[in-house]
This record gives sequence, structure tokens and C-alpha cells, in this order.
Amino acid sequence: MLSLPYNIVLGSQSPRRKELLKLAGFDFQILDIDYEEAIPKAGYNISDIPAYLAEQKALHAKGLNGNDLLITADTLVFLDGKIMGKPKDADQAFEMLSSLSGKMHEVITGVCLKYEQQIEIFSDTTKVYFKPLEAEEIEYYIENYNPFDKAGAYGAQDWIGLIAIEKIEGSYFNVMGLPVHKVYESLKALENK
Repeated sequence: MLSLPYNIVLGSQSPRRKELLKLAGFDFQILDIDYEEAIPKAGYNISDIPAYLAEQKALHAKGLNGNDLLITADTLVFLDGKIMGKPKDADQAFEMLSSLSGKMHEVITGVCLKYEQQIEIFSDTTKVYFKPLEAEEIEYYIENYNPFDKAGAYGAQDWIGLIAIEKIEGSYFNVMGLPVHKVYESLKALENK
């Protein structure tokens, strides 16, 4: 396992990100960051927005110590060049899942590592192919899984992921919210500095 001269701090309340870091064998603390996510209206390539949001979360973090290494992330779903964030209600969730039905979409997670006044930013993209979904399947999922905290209104690890995802090109864990392989490689590079 990696031997880092830092205390790892995860700036996220996402249960999926916590689970992934634990599975990767990292000891870490959780930091709640008070930041209202706002997608910039102009000046950014659309695929760079998850990395921008991850960086903004890191810049708004308070209470870090000098030997802390903060990890923040943001995941967005993109369909036909348009951003799909978290749904506001059941109607919006139904609309999102209906539009994903039978199509390929991209999931991009931006990650920011902040340590010793330095910031490292990267992102990962995964293509996800959904089978056509019936209205009853979408309604069942929304009623039983409350996907309102998830970009694109779904979790790959949930029931809908099990029955809808036909194929993935790229990291499955990126779709869950954290490209763990890239986080590990970045931390490994720090270990060898």
C-alpha cells in the first residue's frame, strides 16, 4: 500500500466516493465543504466543467492542516453535448432517464488534489450505453431508489444500472463518482517525489 507523507481528506459526503476510497485501501477523514455548485455559463469547454467544479470545492475547503491532502470530485452526465446534473424532483428524474433510454451518454468526473499550496486537476470520461427503458421501469426506479442526489438521475450500482447498462467503455468506478485508478496513480507519483 502507498506510504504518503499526508493525511488524506475526502471533501465529499458521497457514500459512493467513501466506499471506493475504502475499497482502495486508503485511510482518510471526511470534510464537509460548504460550496453551492454553480455551472459556469461561459468560458469553459463543456467537458472541463466537472474538473472546474472539483477545483472550486477544493478552493472553498476550510480547516485543513499543512500535511493534509484534500481530494474533491464532481461527476456530471452528458447527453448529446448537454449537461445532466442532479434532478430536482421525480418529474425531472423521469425526463432524464427517458432521454438516456436506448442511447449512449458520457459520464465525466473531475478530480482535484490539493496539498502544500499545490493543486492537481484531472478528469476521466466513461461512455455508458443504456438499453431502451419502459416507463414502468423508470417509475419503479424513481419510487424505490430516490435518485435525486445523482447526476443523470441514476446510480450505476443501483437497480437501474443492473438492468439498463448494456455496455461501458472506460472505468465503471468513474461512473460511480471517482476514477480510483487515476487517483491512485496521482498519489503514487506523490509517494515517489
